[in-house]
Amino acid sequence: MAKLKPIFLLFITVIFILLGCGKGKTAFTMAGSTAFQPFAEKLADQYMANHSNVSITVQGGGSAVGIQSANSGAAQIGMADLVILPTEAKSLTSIVVAKDGIAVVVNPKNQVNNLSTDQVRDIFNGKIANWKEVGGVDAAITVVSREAGSGTRSSFEQIITNITLKKDALIQDSNGTIRETVANDANSIGYLSHGLINDKIKPLKIDGQESSSESIIAGKYKLVRPIFLLLKDAPSGEIKNFIDYILSSEGQQTIQKNGLIPAK
Repeated sequence: MAKLKPIFLLFITVIFILLGCGKGKTAFTMAGSTAFQPFAEKLADQYMANHSNVSITVQGGGSAVGIQSANSGAAQIGMADLVILPTEAKSLTSIVVAKDGIAVVVNPKNQVNNLSTDQVRDIFNGKIANWKEVGGVDAAITVVSREAGSGTRSSFEQIITNITLKKDALIQDSNGTIRETVANDANSIGYLSHGLINDKIKPLKIDGQESSSESIIAGKYKLVRPIFLLLKDAPSGEIKNFIDYILSSEGQQTIQKNGLIPAK
């Protein structure tokens, strides 16, 4: 037994050293909005590059997950992209860090360039089922939508109003999969964060207004929702410092350069 004692002491020493290495390290998790997730990841990377004592994990799951995670404590910061926060978020501290347009998108091969709000509603309800009814080719419309609980879907339906999604709509679980589905189907239509538009898809004008940053800032484009960070309590410590960074000129410039609208 005496021979084992030095080994045991060495083991204990290593454990204390390892524990000591993590001393002072602040780790926290953000979860929720898939629309804001890539922007949150970029902001977190920038912040951690200058704050080696901080570790930030960013997860998606949708706005409903962001609210649930903030309420339960599973995440220290929830992310939600909703026009109106639901009752279960009312007890949380909410901070608007950006604004985001919702672009209605089609395949670049589609000759339609503009839809009215009423036409968008009728397409997603299934009342308009063929592109020829709105100036396009004679082809059935493939409707692509987000899943229930998605902040993008909730905001889209709240702004357009009176949407009862057609039963055969294709349901996707993120803005990215919406984009890929529309990019691969010439007759499809979907909606996503305007900050995630690329040349694989074509954003439509709605009521003659483009889903551009300029139109959103000018108040001309109406499909716009805030991006909330949600916390169980008032932010403090490194979490407050990180949120302050997001709201700083540098953080807001990052948000704008990557396609969203600054909160300020």
